[in-house]
Amino acid sequence: MATDAATIPEEVSSLWASLDPAIRAALIESESKSNASADDKSAKAGLQGRRAKASEGPRMDDTSSKFIGGSSFEKREANPGWIKVRGDVYDAVKGRREEELSKKVPVDIEVTMPDGKTLVEDKEGAKYQAWRTTPFDVAATISRGLADSANVARVTYTAYVSDYDHAEDGMDAVDTLADSMAELEVDDAEDKSKMTVLWDMTRPLVGSVSKLEFLKFQDDQEARTVFWHSSAHVLGEALERLYGSRLTIGPPLAGGFYYDSYMGDGSSDGAFNEDDYKPVETEVSKIVKQKQKFERLVVTKEEALEMFSGNPFKEQIISTKIPDGTRTTVYRCGDLVDLCRGPHVPNTGRIKAFAATRHSATNWLGDTENDSLQRMYGISFPDKKMLKVWKENQEKAKERDHRRIAQKQDLVMFHELSAGSAFWLPHGARIYNQLINFIKEHYWTRGYDEIITPNVYNLDLWHQSGHAMHYKDAMFCFDVEGKEWAMKPMNCPGHCLMFAGKIRSYRDLPIRFADFGVLHRNELSGALSGLTRVRRFQQDDAHIYCREDQIESEVIASLDFMRSVYTTFGMTYKLELSTRPKKALGEKELWDRAEAALARAMDTFAGKGGWRENPGDGAFYGPKIDIKVMDAMERVHQCATIQLDFQLPIRFELQYNTGSKEKGNEFARPVMVHRAMLGSVERMFAVLCEHYGGKWPFWLSPRQVMIIPVHKDWNDYCQEVRDKLHDEGFYADVDLSKSTFQKKVRSAQVDQYNFQLVVGGEEVKNGTVNIRTRENNVEGEKKVDDLIAYLKELRAERK
Repeated sequence: MATDAATIPEEVSSLWASLDPAIRAALIESESKSNASADDKSAKAGLQGRRAKASEGPRMDDTSSKFIGGSSFEKREANPGWIKVRGDVYDAVKGRREEELSKKVPVDIEVTMPDGKTLVEDKEGAKYQAWRTTPFDVAATISRGLADSANVARVTYTAYVSDYDHAEDGMDAVDTLADSMAELEVDDAEDKSKMTVLWDMTRPLVGSVSKLEFLKFQDDQEARTVFWHSSAHVLGEALERLYGSRLTIGPPLAGGFYYDSYMGDGSSDGAFNEDDYKPVETEVSKIVKQKQKFERLVVTKEEALEMFSGNPFKEQIISTKIPDGTRTTVYRCGDLVDLCRGPHVPNTGRIKAFAATRHSATNWLGDTENDSLQRMYGISFPDKKMLKVWKENQEKAKERDHRRIAQKQDLVMFHELSAGSAFWLPHGARIYNQLINFIKEHYWTRGYDEIITPNVYNLDLWHQSGHAMHYKDAMFCFDVEGKEWAMKPMNCPGHCLMFAGKIRSYRDLPIRFADFGVLHRNELSGALSGLTRVRRFQQDDAHIYCREDQIESEVIASLDFMRSVYTTFGMTYKLELSTRPKKALGEKELWDRAEAALARAMDTFAGKGGWRENPGDGAFYGPKIDIKVMDAMERVHQCATIQLDFQLPIRFELQYNTGSKEKGNEFARPVMVHRAMLGSVERMFAVLCEHYGGKWPFWLSPRQVMIIPVHKDWNDYCQEVRDKLHDEGFYADVDLSKSTFQKKVRSAQVDQYNFQLVVGGEEVKNGTVNIRTRENNVEGEKKVDDLIAYLKELRAERK
């Protein structure tokens, strides 16, 4: 991990180095995808008009009432009476389920571990049995330490016992948090075709197991997701106990969690503030010390409605998402009972460290016309030292925030008259253009053809591509002579028009179209965030049209392109193959062949075991390779992408002449490969700004050389040196101010000039300069021509 001695104490640096790499990744990944600014305006505005998306909450019928909270919360009240009423209903339902369970037959089962070893009994010789034995029991057979450290089990069943029924067990119910967790990018909790499911450590098994895996926070993203989901329940329990909050949804995030709750209509004292953090953390600490068990309970729709009576938000979820006559599940820990599919950690004592991190206002279902809700975010870990390191890294991240650096270095500005569109100041434009030129050089050597396409199109194009149906709200649309037009939000349909503009031969393929065209997306004002979410941007967008037999070679070439780019940036990466989703379009045989080609390409590029599969997470139009890059703070970013597309060639009736004389085989459809290395140039600028901490490498730096005369008598010589450097294409300036020599040097270093060239009488006499680096290392005297040769070498090698 790159560290800055000025910002990271030595104690924390050594602590960081001592941690397992997987733990470090988990620490840094937290909030890297969700670390939005929480200034006063955003705290008041919540989603601030952000367009409602599936990931913002459970989708409900459009006929639902806009304001449903009403008098369910009138004022803050500790331990309200309805908590006990709900608990009593829970206990009554639990009695009914225990009666059902007593009728189940506890038959002997076998459990096979990942190493192939089969277990049939515990240490005392008691046989493993369905409806009795839990994953925790099996783990304890191996070692108590394993049982106490595993968060959750991943169970692959050989077969379920005859008296087990998915529907009866609530497993066929809709996951009410599925929409909120859509962006987590973890495997589905359940895959019935493979009989694989995430399973509570304390939940009895219901059949023989062909593979039982124990997942730990340190090693597995799904385990971290479960851990943070359980932590959200603990946060919810604290909010109910302290304030009588009416809980709505509380999902895990890629790093951390939040809980939304109704705290009144604005006339009450319910709104959160920073003074609430400490009481919440104290209450959570009490809950953790109690080691409350997470208890799963199956309930009918009617029982759920009775249990959550008085909470209009839970009632709406149950009424609209759970079909009549079916069952779902709830979980209890302590006083809290929450509608949830689970799974969860065994008990609250697993959560050793907790912090409330921020709060904001939001709205029910992400719709600003619905009830206003209060959102509190949190972070938690199974070890207190992880939280300490996390807090230190959050401070470091603030120092590296691209918005702060861009303002300090005069790189970018924004204006309300064009919200979401960056104004690139001269020094910022230097970096922006250098990034584009960097990619263009690769295009030249890698056989891409640059093209230029229109910025506006008749909306008919987007109807043909299918984007209008799903994407129109995010497009800038306007009237042109009575017809609807729109600014392009992506380049691919225009590229398809160009491919279809003439007859193509199999000999022409692959065709690689590259386009830096300006794109516009109608993001709502509240979603805008620095350079990471903008309305106007450019991508290093390219589309490759190839034959099916060329997929593998083109993907390998694209992966090599990606590796070269991110090696230059000093960033590492991980590869994932996302395969056919449930709602995929196109023939399965074509998908299978394409996925096999991608897998072979990734094996060739990264070696077997050098990548992982993401089953069912491909786009509906084709499989894709997700490329996760890690910056200097080991945060994960998704910038580059390689995606296959079978659908746009069909929609645009693209074809090429195969050269075959056989009737019906004269023409074939090309496969379209969407690929980007930087992704959005704006977003990559932000990522690199924080990756380098504003200390731009020489080849990318907008301030490369500052020439500093020791005395005004040498100003003319300094100007001559500057002009010579400028003529060679370097960004050089002369400090002709009346500041002291020491202040000039320090100012140049603070402004992140890579080199300061000090000039005195001796240097003028010898035709030299005296070189200092940004880190204040004195490299000594050098002839100007020798300096230029050295700088050219740095630029050519991109250092």
